[in-house]
Formats: sequence, C-alpha cells, structure tokens
Amino acid sequence: MEPYTIVLDPTAAAFYEQVAVWTGRSVEQVLADALFKLAGELSLEALHRKNTPGG
Repeated sequence: MEPYTIVLDPTAAAFYEQVAVWTGRSVEQVLADALFKLAGELSLEALHRKNTPGG
C-alpha cells in the first residue's frame, strides 16, 4: 500500500474521528474506506455517462 498525507478541515477531521470511534477502526482505515467507496461511485458514474447517448 502507498501512504499519503492529506489535510482535512477540522470539522471533517472530527467527523471521521467520531466514525472511527463508533466503528472501532482507525481513522486511517475509515478514510481509506471512504475514499475507496467514493472512487467506486465516481467510476460507475463515469461508465454511465460513457454509455448514455450524448454523454
């Protein structure tokens, strides 16, 4: 795995920290999961646009 450093708004950081507490995961794992899910959603959206007439 490749390590990355990101800067989060304090509100977003507090949110992800709380999600980590609720799920019993590390903040890093919560962020990785969220980014992975977003990447999947964006890929599906791009495929939909590619397969839509005029897209």
